[in-house]
Amino acid sequence: MEDRMNKMYELTVWLANELEKSRIADYTQLLHRPFRLIWLNLLSGTARGVGYGIGLTLFGATIIYLLQALGALNLPIIGDYIADLVRIVQRQLQL
Repeated sequence: MEDRMNKMYELTVWLANELEKSRIADYTQLLHRPFRLIWLNLLSGTARGVGYGIGLTLFGATIIYLLQALGALNLPIIGDYIADLVRIVQRQLQL
């Protein structure tokens, strides 16, 4: 009987530790304050959007730089195609 009580106690302690790790108490407090939940979601969505914008800009700039470098190599068919793409992009950037 004592062995079963010890196992049940260990299981209860383990479960309490797991719940503490999952921060379930913080989550339930957040659910009771809906305006804070909305504010945090708005803030995280804005940060995610800005991050996507910066990442896409850096990626696009890198691609354009590589295309310009390939265009400077004067490759027969590929060079003309890349030069046209670079001209189109530069024209769009000037608008």
